Order: sequence, then C-alpha cells, then structure tokens
Amino acid sequence: MPIINAFLAELEHESATTRRLLERVPEEQMGWKPHEKSMTLSRLSGHVAELPGWSKTILADDEFHMDRESRHGYRAHRPETTAELLRVHDENVAVYHAVAEGVTDEHLRGHWRMVGGGKVLLDLTRTAALRSFVMNHLIHHRGQLSVYLRLLGVPLPSIYGPTADDPGGFG
Repeated sequence: MPIINAFLAELEHESATTRRLLERVPEEQMGWKPHEKSMTLSRLSGHVAELPGWSKTILADDEFHMDRESRHGYRAHRPETTAELLRVHDENVAVYHAVAEGVTDEHLRGHWRMVGGGKVLLDLTRTAALRSFVMNHLIHHRGQLSVYLRLLGVPLPSIYGPTADDPGGFG
C-alpha cells in the first residue's frame, strides 16, 4: 500500500471530527478570545480550517517561504461566518486529496523546507512535514478550539470518545 493512503485515511477520520467541531463555532463570537495574548475565535477556527490545505506546498513544492513578499506569502484566514469556515475546511480537505493523487513513496521520502526571514525554519521529509506540520498541528489547534468553545458554553461533540455533552459519542 502506498504511504499516502495511510495519510489520506487519517485525514478522513480527523477531518470528520474537525468538521463537527467547526460546525459549532458561534459566528456572533468570532472576535472573542480568552486572553489578550490569545488568537480570536475567528483566527483560531480559520487556522484549523486552513491547515489541511498546507499539504499543497508540502507535496507540490520543495520549500515554502513564509515572508509576505515571497510568491507563497502566507495570509492568515479569518472567517466571518460559520458557513465560510466550513466551506474553507471542506475546500482544504479537497485540496489535500487532489495534491495527494499519484504521490509516490519516493516523493514522500524527499525533503521539504520552510524558510522565513532568510532562515530555514523547518527541514523535514515530506512524510514528517505532513505528520507534524499538518496533522499534529491541526490536532493541537483543534484541542485549543475545543477549550474556546467550552469556555463559551458551546456543547462539545465527540472527538476521540465521549464528551460531557455527548456521553455516548464516538464520532
């Protein structure tokens, strides 16, 4: 079995869980944040929605330049509505599937770099970049998002098992 198939199976499982959480983001609270140093709910949920799309640069390019003046110039997504948030998530999951089409194990073993401010920030195999920079990164911020929602009194769906709001849930 090609390695990419394992990544796509994980994506399907995690994106279903992520979507259930994103569906509950209250758009009237998009500007809320739990602390002055924290991201707003809009920024955090937008980041969760955009992360699967980061697979595109990992699978299609040898490096990504974070600097705004580069051709990659990263722009943070800040949705205004829950519908926009879900659309962005679904589009980025579709992007992951599209760029993964036909990816070989050899290509996944190749290196990918992130550069910013003239420095190499990451230099990983594509498999390690997909795992850490996309999936682990997504799961980390999704956990943050679940805390934001709990603080806002939003009932949480099942994530890796039951929650206080979904005691019988397993997704």
